[in-house]
Amino acid sequence: MTSKSRHIGTRIDRPVDGVYDFASDPANLPKWAAGLGSSVELIDGQWIAESPMGRVTFVFVPRNDYGVLDHDVALPSGETVYNPMRVIADGTDCEVVFTLRRQTGMSDDDFAYAVDAVSKDLATLKLVLEAGS
Repeated sequence: MTSKSRHIGTRIDRPVDGVYDFASDPANLPKWAAGLGSSVELIDGQWIAESPMGRVTFVFVPRNDYGVLDHDVALPSGETVYNPMRVIADGTDCEVVFTLRRQTGMSDDDFAYAVDAVSKDLATLKLVLEAGS
């Protein structure tokens, strides 16, 4: 039986504050999170992305001192998916961890595809941030 959640992480050779600042800014999402969307706009106080699934809206938890980047994504179907995400300090570097939750009815292949997509997004985040060193 496949677990219901998978923790996907990457180490980034950058200070936690800079990584958190960059990743928590919705305007930066197209630079690293292709799984969420290729473009984002703030319309009437709501962040909207054009995603591979269609138009989605999303909201991050309020800015905090704990590296928490949890966010809800409202899908075109009307379903809202909660996505836990953290930026965790480790000395002068950090780790970004995304918890992917297997949705009801999701096939093994679809879950594996989602794991791969999140892994690629985090690898891109690492590349973008470390290139700025």
